[in-house]
Amino acid sequence: MYMMMALIFVLGYLCIAFEHTIHIDKAASALLTAVITWTLLILGAEYILPAVQIAEHGGNASDFVSTELRHHLGEISEILFFLLGAMTIVELVDAHEGFKVITDRITTHNKVKLLWLVGFITFFLSAVLDNLTTTIVMVSLLRKLIDDDRERWFFAGIVIIAANAGGAWSPIGDVTTTMLWIGNQISTSSIIKQLFLPSLACILVPLVILSFQIKGEAKRPKTEEHEESHRNPTTSFERRLIFSMGIGALLFVPIFKTVTHLPPYMGMLFGLSVLWVTTEWIHRAKNSEEKHPLSVVGVLRRVDTPSILFFLGILLAVSSLATAGHLVAVAVSLKEHLGNVYAINIAIGLLSSIVDNVPLVAGAMKMYPLISPAELAAATGDQAEWLSHFVADGHFWEMLAFCAGTGGSCLIIGSAAGVAAMGMEKIDFMWYLKKISLLALLGYFGGVAVYLGMKSLF
Repeated sequence: MYMMMALIFVLGYLCIAFEHTIHIDKAASALLTAVITWTLLILGAEYILPAVQIAEHGGNASDFVSTELRHHLGEISEILFFLLGAMTIVELVDAHEGFKVITDRITTHNKVKLLWLVGFITFFLSAVLDNLTTTIVMVSLLRKLIDDDRERWFFAGIVIIAANAGGAWSPIGDVTTTMLWIGNQISTSSIIKQLFLPSLACILVPLVILSFQIKGEAKRPKTEEHEESHRNPTTSFERRLIFSMGIGALLFVPIFKTVTHLPPYMGMLFGLSVLWVTTEWIHRAKNSEEKHPLSVVGVLRRVDTPSILFFLGILLAVSSLATAGHLVAVAVSLKEHLGNVYAINIAIGLLSSIVDNVPLVAGAMKMYPLISPAELAAATGDQAEWLSHFVADGHFWEMLAFCAGTGGSCLIIGSAAGVAAMGMEKIDFMWYLKKISLLALLGYFGGVAVYLGMKSLF
């Protein structure tokens, strides 16, 4: 049963990685994998789990597995409610065309200037929103700025790298960083202070290199007359108000957590509820046909529910391996073969370009438990030095957030941002591998070098 669980997880992983080839949504594969692994665990609990663990629950293996499932589900639910709230806020801003506040201000035609402008807008916007949403917004913007498809692919490549880099240094910018933040492995102030410069280096390296390769003016697509005369569904005041409130609600979440010590999803739900009340009030005089698409009830239909179910499935599947002891075995193996926490993180980051970074980070969180100050104080010698990397805001967690967040840019299928851009622009996998992957890899190692340099200096 123990080996069967690992085999099912690997098969499920392959189905997720090749979802476009087998034409099965990754959410379906993740959920099926989770159910099967937990089923195998409870059926074979007496053979898989240590006798000591079963004895602690009165000798009933099924009770122990059920208790563990409820425990993991509670942790996972915090992440899911956070994501659901954030995605709803973003969709509400988009429904009000709030992002036009940014896009209408880009007027340059120079390719190099446009490249840097798009890169930096994406970098900072991703830190406030998330890398997937930012990529969708910026790729939509590029369609209005650049007419040639292949030229637009270069800019889309920078968007992918910048979105992943921008999300890595913010607790709300990337799902994996959010997971570490919610799990208390990292804090808001520390992750921003420690990862901002490495993340900035990650995008600066590709921008500098591309600045010497591209030249000239970007030709913009012709604007259709009916688009010019199309009546906006919202007024300028409404767009600015909802954009400001939406961004403010997302930025308020870390403050709410710091002040109240409540979980982050409570702050996110608070921001959503305030926006909900506001939109209901400002649209109260409109008829139902105009009001519905601009309401929370209306935009909930646009929320990417399959992604929520995917996170549920993959996190449950990983937690089953954690309960069964697979991840502990992997952690021991990595320590024996690599030894250095930085080497482990670099390997995880590069692996995230092939497989999804969410289960990789979830697995790392289970493989290497968060060490308390008391546990560190009780350790001595080499053990104390090793454990010091796994305390809150330890080097391992900080570098894990960076590597897992940015390593996926090396391949277009390695991140949600890459997959979104690939689908929207029909970017060829091999084209990205030839033209963008090396840039992303250089940026990745540039960021790693900056982080290690900061640690050696300070």
